[in-house]
Amino acid sequence: MINVAGVKFRNNGKVYYFDPLDLKGLELGCGVIVETARGLEFGYIAMQPNTIKDSSVVKPLKPIIRIATEADIKRRDENESKKSEAMRICQEKIDKRGLEMKLIDVEYTFDNNKIVFYFTADGRIDFRELVKDLASVFRMRIELRQVGVRDEAKIIGGCGPCGKGLCCASWLTDFQPVSIKMAKTQNLSLNPGKISGICGRLMCCLKYENDVYIELRKGMPDSGEIVKTGDGKAKVVDSNIFRETVRVRLYTGEKEEDGSDKLSEDIYTYNKDEIKRQFDKNKFGRDKRQKGGSNSDREILNEVDDEYKAELEELMKNN
Repeated sequence: MINVAGVKFRNNGKVYYFDPLDLKGLELGCGVIVETARGLEFGYIAMQPNTIKDSSVVKPLKPIIRIATEADIKRRDENESKKSEAMRICQEKIDKRGLEMKLIDVEYTFDNNKIVFYFTADGRIDFRELVKDLASVFRMRIELRQVGVRDEAKIIGGCGPCGKGLCCASWLTDFQPVSIKMAKTQNLSLNPGKISGICGRLMCCLKYENDVYIELRKGMPDSGEIVKTGDGKAKVVDSNIFRETVRVRLYTGEKEEDGSDKLSEDIYTYNKDEIKRQFDKNKFGRDKRQKGGSNSDREILNEVDDEYKAELEELMKNN
């Protein structure tokens, strides 16, 4: 076990572990000066000193130097006040060189040894000459860091379709993989405009309740699956996992003109326990569902209306 304190550098940033040494008064929200790979930084206590497993820590553990003094807070505020002018100068240099990049944010290190510019771009950007331009103006080390569109939303912030502030800009510290299958599992519309966030990627919140939906769907038949009911064989139209009911169309025993089995026009509702699912054996001897559902994002894409396919393919590539 090892004693650590958690420190954040941004309100919505990750929590990093530091050695609290023997410092007293490390309360939540307390400003501290810590040693990092890029020098001294100003951060905030997000987790008071506590003992955790050694395996949870990336060693060597750097120390908390001191609780922030009034002079430290003043320097932090001065660094913040210089950001808008640094953004303006950098944007001028970008425009002058005609670089296809979007400037997002700027950050001074606490000790004023380095200034970091964050930007987005569709591809790789040769910014070597831009670095020279900026170094001649600021007279300090320059770092240009390319970030993704999700990171852009996290830095800038905004309002989601739910009416609340973006999760990534308020409390979400890590981006989890999100797939179109999650939207299908939750019976959401596969309209790209309804399942993507302001960053243009699949909404992070698709992940939040996905495990619950997977658990609730256990034992429930999929749309298109062939099942048995007390009234005969039927094909599933849809199911309600919360009410545990299944809507089906019964097979009439007659044939369609193309030779396929005819289904009733009427739709009937059954409770989950009134449905008996049918299984075939696959080549490995294991049960295989008779269903029309699909598992992969690529298979799901084949079921989507043509007007959405191109946008969904783009979402799949970027997620």
